[in-house]
Parts: sequence; C-alpha cells; structure tokens
Amino acid sequence: MGRIIAIANQKGGVGKTTTSINLSAALAMKGKKVLVIDCDPQGNTTSGFGVDKNEQENTIYELVLGECSIGDCIIHDVIHNISLIPANVNLAAAEIELIGVDHKEYILKNEVDYVKDNYDYIIIDCPPSLNMLTINAMTTANSVIVPIQCEYYALEGLSQLIHTVNLVKERLNPALALDGVVFTMYDSRTNLSAQVVENVKENLKSHIFETMIPRNIRLAEAPSFGMPITRYDCKSAGADAYLRLADEVIQMK
Repeated sequence: MGRIIAIANQKGGVGKTTTSINLSAALAMKGKKVLVIDCDPQGNTTSGFGVDKNEQENTIYELVLGECSIGDCIIHDVIHNISLIPANVNLAAAEIELIGVDHKEYILKNEVDYVKDNYDYIIIDCPPSLNMLTINAMTTANSVIVPIQCEYYALEGLSQLIHTVNLVKERLNPALALDGVVFTMYDSRTNLSAQVVENVKENLKSHIFETMIPRNIRLAEAPSFGMPITRYDCKSAGADAYLRLADEVIQMK
C-alpha cells in the first residue's frame, strides 16, 4: 500500500511546491514508484514536471466534480517512476461548486483508494490556504510534512496549521500523523536562518527533519525548464538536499 503524504502550509512562498516536486523526484531516483497530486489551482507542480497545465482535458478539478475517474486524469511517467494528476486555474472554482455536496471532505480519498496500491508514495501538493482542497488532502493522507521558510515570520500560522491537522485527525482521519517540519531556503551565512531554526525547535513539539533545504540558484531555475532538480542539475546542493530528505522520509515508517 502506498504511503500518502500531504505537503502543507497555508503560507505561500515557503517551498511547498518545490518540496513536492523535488522530494517526489528524489524518491523516484531511489527506485520508488510515485504519484504526485497537484491540489493547487496555480498548477505550479504540474508545470514543474514540464506538463502544459492549460492543455489538460482531465485534471483534479474534473476528478473532484465527478466528471472523470482517477484513471482518466493520471498522466503516466512524466519522468521515470513518476505519474501526475495535474491541476490548473479551473480548480479555484471547486470550493464553490462543492457547496452542499455530501461527504465532500472524502472525495479525493475515495478516488485515491482505487490506485494507492499501485504506488510506493503518493505526494499531494496542497494550496496555500486551509480550504476544502487542503482538508481533502489531509483526509486522504497518512501524514503531513510542513515546509517552513527560514524567515522572521516562520512560526506565524504554524499553530493554526497544526490545529487543523489535529482537527482533521479528530473528526475525519484518525490515522493522520504530522511527519514534521522541513526548513527551506536555509542560508548558513546568515544569523537569521540559525535563529529561526532554534526558535522553531524551542516552540514546536513535533519532529524536525535533519535535512535543511538551502537557498540554491539551481533549485530556483529548475521549474522554468519544467524539470525537478535531480534532472536539471543532479550535482547541485539543492539536489543533494532533496536526496537526503528522501532518505529520511523512506526511513520513517
């Protein structure tokens, strides 16, 4: 059975999509079969794998509205060992269209149940908000990984996210766990990055991944070429970091 991980943080610009793309690619490099689900209407994870989000007939939007099956919207082997359920801006309307729908929190879970045994890992990139799409992702997932940018406001909103995780666990998905926090955009040359790490460690009672994702120009460039960092520059510090993070994720049971 595939392990399902939601990458979530309601703050934007913290490295959610970067982590979804590159953790998936690192797991795939290690021989794991991965399904990536883009739950963000911006569709950046879709673009990050070189897929034209606006050309897709069946996306997660059609899936949650019941207009296609999960088999219809999976794009197989976008790169070796990785399949993708794409998203585009249409997904922004899903919240409104699902008003009044019974058991709407379980729509994604019910579909993913059909295919989860086909993959070692299913990675869900959540939108930068605590909306119905995020709730669907957490109801589907076994666990949540929270990327946090090494900046002054890192802790802001984190307690709300943890509260949401606990609420979903209590009411919708008793099996949900918080895998922990991964620091992104870490700059070892600045005191601020070190202070933020210490601050989070002091205030957070959950696991913190040892691997920190550095600020890395190659990591920033890769999406514009539609490639994960492991394909764009596998010798870069960013690729090395995500391969180490993948090792940590694999070791977690």
